[in-house]
Amino acid sequence: MAFDMEEQFSEECVDSGIHEECGVFGAYDFDGNDIASTVYYGLFALQHRGQESCGIAVSDTNGPKKNIQVHKGMGLVNEVFSSENLEKLKGNISVGHVRYSTAGSSTRENAQPLVLNYYKGTLALAHNGNLVNALELREELEKTGAIFQTTIDSEVIAYHVAKERISSATAEEAVLAAMRKLKGAYSLIVMSPRKLIGARDPFGFRPLCIGKRDNTYFLTSETCALDTVGAEFVRDVEPGEVVTLTPSGIVSNRELCFKDSSKQARCIFEYIYFARPDAVIDGVGVYASRIKAGRFLAMDSPVEADMVVGVPESGNPAAQGYAMESGIPYGTAFIKNSYVGRTFIKPKQSMRESSVQVKLNVLKDAVKGKRIVMIDDSIVRGTTCHRIVRMLKDAGAKEVHVRISSPPFLHPCYFGTDIPSEDQLIAYGKTLDEIRDSIEADTLAYLGMERLKELNNGLPYCDACFSGNYPIEPPTQDIRGEQG
Repeated sequence: MAFDMEEQFSEECVDSGIHEECGVFGAYDFDGNDIASTVYYGLFALQHRGQESCGIAVSDTNGPKKNIQVHKGMGLVNEVFSSENLEKLKGNISVGHVRYSTAGSSTRENAQPLVLNYYKGTLALAHNGNLVNALELREELEKTGAIFQTTIDSEVIAYHVAKERISSATAEEAVLAAMRKLKGAYSLIVMSPRKLIGARDPFGFRPLCIGKRDNTYFLTSETCALDTVGAEFVRDVEPGEVVTLTPSGIVSNRELCFKDSSKQARCIFEYIYFARPDAVIDGVGVYASRIKAGRFLAMDSPVEADMVVGVPESGNPAAQGYAMESGIPYGTAFIKNSYVGRTFIKPKQSMRESSVQVKLNVLKDAVKGKRIVMIDDSIVRGTTCHRIVRMLKDAGAKEVHVRISSPPFLHPCYFGTDIPSEDQLIAYGKTLDEIRDSIEADTLAYLGMERLKELNNGLPYCDACFSGNYPIEPPTQDIRGEQG
């Protein structure tokens, strides 16, 4: 994504955290019933993964092979879809998507799912993640005459799948062949005329799982979406695995899975912030991970205080963990305006209203005269954290001790997270005392790097945004711009 400082500042104030690229949801009703409304509710459950655009593509496995219907647009799921346009989406196989742009601009053309009509038929694709070799793959295709309609790397993947399908016996073989060329993060759902295919990159950066409800199977980013549609969790798609859902069953191909599982690199920030607290990723409960993070903060960075509070909503579980471990009472300091969406009219700099205060307000009676431990999941540029600390002190808090349930951000991410370049990160090149002074906190502490492995029960993970140790060689140019 191309960063505009003023716009990004406003967005950070609206939603005081970094953003993940998207969520994917697919469904196949083997009994032939229309499925679009179910996909709608699945996307609703994944709304936290992307609020810029969304879409649903459907097909009838008993109808003509080149008949895919799609509806997509800019905005939230309940803004883009109505009962009328859902009713028009007839078909028993479907793929859906919610998006927040980390690569490619925020336009309707870049909304997913992508639908391609090509020599062998049609396919619809939804993608979560970023490729590090997208520019090279795009150039390769353009030299053979490909004309791109979007600026996102998901279209590069779709083109390569379509190209491989011409010489492959099956759609899943085409997906596997395309995957051999892809480098980076990708959890994919591909809808062919008669199959629903799920694929996860060998590192397993982004989650993907399988669910079942009666005679309908699902593929989705998070288990919470399965709960929403009344489906039971079947299993996670393994890193490097391709699964094909057909009426005859689930077919698995693990050819690209690492023989050495220690090479896997799940995004640790899925557990810290991205995923919904009620999600379970690769067998690890996200809520439990965040409680652990808070407990570790209390063990490693104790402080005398009267109340522990979380910055809603992402800071609340870690705040609960801190309170449990420290014995300091957990309380509510903030009232969140739940009706502030991503598109609300942002105050101009010349106006007195703060964007933070539009969304959060402090309970003055709860904090006045008290020493507060304030827990949040991260500090990116520091602007939002500074304003929230200032709000607490203006409301009468005697002291504000900030505890962050992740290590300091020091490096950009190339795998589907909008962590910016180093010069925009408050922690880069600053000491802890300098950061503390910048946000006007009385004390400041981050989660220790050594604690990360305990958050996801020892599964291999990627912590490059904290450590700079990228599991894949990063690109020489920033892939998160217009051509990403």
